Amino acid sequence: MSRKDSIDNLFMKKPIVTASSPARSPDRVRTGAISAMGSSLHEMAENAKQVTKLQQQLAEGEPVVSLDPSAIDRSKIADRIQLEIDPDFEALVASIGEHGQQVPILVRPHPETAGRFQIAYGRRRLRAAEQLGRPVRAIVKSLSDSELYIAQGRENLDRKDLSFIEKAFFARNLEDGGCDRATIISALVTDKADVSRYIAVARRLPDSVVNLIGPAPKAGRARWMALAEHLANPSMAERADQLLRSYVEQRLDSDARLSGLLGELSGRVKASTKRSKSTDVWRTPTGTRAVVIEAKQGKTSIVFEEKTVPAFAQFVSARLDELYEEFQTQNGKGD
Repeated sequence: MSRKDSIDNLFMKKPIVTASSPARSPDRVRTGAISAMGSSLHEMAENAKQVTKLQQQLAEGEPVVSLDPSAIDRSKIADRIQLEIDPDFEALVASIGEHGQQVPILVRPHPETAGRFQIAYGRRRLRAAEQLGRPVRAIVKSLSDSELYIAQGRENLDRKDLSFIEKAFFARNLEDGGCDRATIISALVTDKADVSRYIAVARRLPDSVVNLIGPAPKAGRARWMALAEHLANPSMAERADQLLRSYVEQRLDSDARLSGLLGELSGRVKASTKRSKSTDVWRTPTGTRAVVIEAKQGKTSIVFEEKTVPAFAQFVSARLDELYEEFQTQNGKGD
């Protein structure tokens, strides 16, 4: 095999995995060079995928046109959570500025306003074109609402998968926009059970909090549900807003914001529990621990140490009527 063939095989062909191929060890350490090569291969694969898609669109007779970004309206349904600091978007702007827009966006003629368009996918490329002050390359295609939302969701999944909370809010927004479950399932390429879980989580979380946190790509359902439990307490919700605004000022990334918030709110719950709990110990004249009295969350429990004072609990129980009358007399209260 020639050297050129070897290089072509390395970068342009997928390895064939057979049933007898040994599994890769999970403990293998990736060196910097290997990591860099992996990133390059991933980027090449993404570019190849987009080129293939473009070739398919052109083969199907879909012309690419240049449009004024100001003539294109956003989709009614939001999917991604936009961050105020987004290094990936900044890199995209730099790339388009240097090399041009390689992949067109998809738009449809605006269903209500003649001469305008509505985007199906490619909002980041549209924003980049706006920022650079240049026309955006686009394919114009007639789409129904359902077709637009499905194209919007699947393009996101093909390029950079939505995080859990982005999927949850996208599903909720689609439902609020009047889409049926079949459309939502198709847009997210998932099943009915997952869609129900996504929507249930999204409906328990305030938009303002999620927008301050961001997509948090490393966080799954459990962490967002834990946050929802904390935010059910109004005082926690107020504290969450204060903390998140400080995290934004500190330029923490999205996952760090969620982790920091959960840590702070969990700490406040523990501290509140400690403050609401009071414990007293009654000892015999000889100093032996005999009774533990614990007040917690509006309830008081009395625990007798049977080994220390056997039958004392029964003795006190038998005198409850008498003790209550004495209590009422001392406090000047009737029944």
